Amino acid sequence: MIAKIKMFFRKIRKNIVEYITTNRLFISYVIIALIGLVLVRHFTINNALNFQTFIVDLALVLIIGSLGYLVKPKKQFNFFFIVLIIFTIMEVVNSIYYSFYYSFASFGELGTASQTRTVMGSIFEKMEWYQIIYIIFPVIFYLIHKKISRKNYYSYLSIVEKGKRMCVNTLLVGCILLAYTFVTATKTDYSRLAKQWDRVKVVERFGLVLYQGNDLVQTLTPKINKLFGYEKSVQLFDQYYTDPERNDYQGKNKYTNILKDKNIIFIHMEGMETFLMDVNFNGVDAVPNIKKLASEGMFFENFYPQISIGTSSDTEFTLLTSLLPAQMGTVFSQYYDRDYITIPKLLKEKGYYTFSMHGNLKAMWNRDDVHPSLGYDEMYFKERFTFNDDCKDPDNLECINLGISDKLFFEQAMPMLEEIEETNEKYMGTIITLSNHSPFNAGSKYGEYDMSSTFNECNEDGCKLVTTDYLKTNKTGSAVGNYITSAHYADAALGEFFEYINNSDYFNDTVFVLYGDHDVKLTRNQKNYFYNYDYKTGELKSEDDPTYIDYDSYDHELNKRTPLIIWTKNKQLRSKLNGTVDYTMGMYDVAPTLGNMLGIKNEFALGHDIFNIKNDNFVPFPNGNFVTNLIYYNNSTGQSKIIKEGAELTSDYISNLITKTENILEVSNGIIVHDLIKAEKDKVLAIRENGEVK
Repeated sequence: MIAKIKMFFRKIRKNIVEYITTNRLFISYVIIALIGLVLVRHFTINNALNFQTFIVDLALVLIIGSLGYLVKPKKQFNFFFIVLIIFTIMEVVNSIYYSFYYSFASFGELGTASQTRTVMGSIFEKMEWYQIIYIIFPVIFYLIHKKISRKNYYSYLSIVEKGKRMCVNTLLVGCILLAYTFVTATKTDYSRLAKQWDRVKVVERFGLVLYQGNDLVQTLTPKINKLFGYEKSVQLFDQYYTDPERNDYQGKNKYTNILKDKNIIFIHMEGMETFLMDVNFNGVDAVPNIKKLASEGMFFENFYPQISIGTSSDTEFTLLTSLLPAQMGTVFSQYYDRDYITIPKLLKEKGYYTFSMHGNLKAMWNRDDVHPSLGYDEMYFKERFTFNDDCKDPDNLECINLGISDKLFFEQAMPMLEEIEETNEKYMGTIITLSNHSPFNAGSKYGEYDMSSTFNECNEDGCKLVTTDYLKTNKTGSAVGNYITSAHYADAALGEFFEYINNSDYFNDTVFVLYGDHDVKLTRNQKNYFYNYDYKTGELKSEDDPTYIDYDSYDHELNKRTPLIIWTKNKQLRSKLNGTVDYTMGMYDVAPTLGNMLGIKNEFALGHDIFNIKNDNFVPFPNGNFVTNLIYYNNSTGQSKIIKEGAELTSDYISNLITKTENILEVSNGIIVHDLIKAEKDKVLAIRENGEVK
């Protein structure tokens, strides 16, 4: 028995020695490639020892390297050397890029002249030794190649190597490791990979090689898409924008030109949902300042974002252009260089200065390229703000979640806004908040908001007061509780900002438009728990309970509404812009509605001026769902729910809206993918004016 065991281990040892002897070049390639990839993560995001990321890198190095076995032994060096050169270029470029933008390079961005000039202008000033250390790895590989060449390694290999077999085995090992990576990845990991907006997080989880490969695919996708379906998209575009029925809800109303020549500032409220305005604990509202602003201004209570995978960026795009998000990928990552008609561009034609302001990196969501393309003259981003950016420090109140806290952000934004008003006759800007962003785990940084409930608990010994805080202590409840606490903080920061606005000598001719950018992805189960948890019993209420709230999947979708508020401290304007508007309204209706007030018009808007279309409006979503004041339709099930009691629908009501939704989504996507406003604008406008093409 002992002899058999010894023979077994001798055989293993022999196979290992034989593998190393006949695969010295391949093993050298794998080790050198992995060292370079580990080092670039160490010098940029400092996660060199992350096991999951290492497995991804190893899997891809093996998969790519397996193809080398299909090359004759004497030419294998050329294959592996070229791969290592590509890795080296990737490592050097990303290392230098990271020192400028705290992010990783994108093929799409590096293809733009402005991005290259920005980097090249001061590249030597910021150059560090570790940014070019990767150059030595191909040199080391070359020296290894020369050494084994002198020992007739390649001649020996041409006799003993079984290339196809080694290729299959190596490829199989690489695929198994890659499969492990994707099996262990979370939904958040997949979302980040698909969106490609937080490049640091993608590299942290999937490594540089997979990130760069995914980036290349996403960069080429728009160009590939543009090769297909152009003629059909042009036909749909021309038909849609020359259809006389589109004029049914156009024209003047009582708000026409009411904001002409007024300054306008959009407040992009991260993750703020409308249901929060009805939340109150122990006599304290969850969002008292938003409620106050809504009561003082014009509040749209049935307002829906229309987002796809681009979330916040989709909202920015749809708000400014009145188009829907791209069907594949995101506009901000892949289609930002198209000729869109936007609110900033139209106002610039009227002499407005335009700006955007955000406490995050300008490279996030590719805003450093997108915002100028959308018409912003200047960006005030993270680089313009001063704060301690160690967000992981629980005692650091200057940084919450992704960056500067909202309170400090608004405090530093105030003098910037005053300077903008002093130096510009008219201006338009977008201020993007940050603190109310998932994962809502900043804890005590949000401050105190008492969400506890107190009740009398009685038994045979008498009664006593019991206090429970299920929105903090219960796992399901805490998801909603943490969000409410975060929103309460963001609302307080907003309140401090508007207190400053009210007391300032500035902003008398400025109108603020506040909007929640999207829902926060709380599940139906989590919200149902919030509505139907009985804190006295510690269980969900039964459906027989008279206080039970029916919360089905349709209610959950309808509950994704966000606030839209038009507010000004100008008393004369406030007397005209007030009250609650209950028309069903989407993000794509904002530009036409405000455009009418500002005296500008986007001829290629897909939305409507809500005060013209009123209750005839419908809001299509990128997934094919839609909502009106009467029903909510679910495209995936083909089912709908009547949301207005007693509504009587004609037989073709839903089918007509399904057709309209499909049409709008196709028209919008054609504009985005094929740049149709640039290509077809003049022709369509000529047809509208004269009934024929000039």
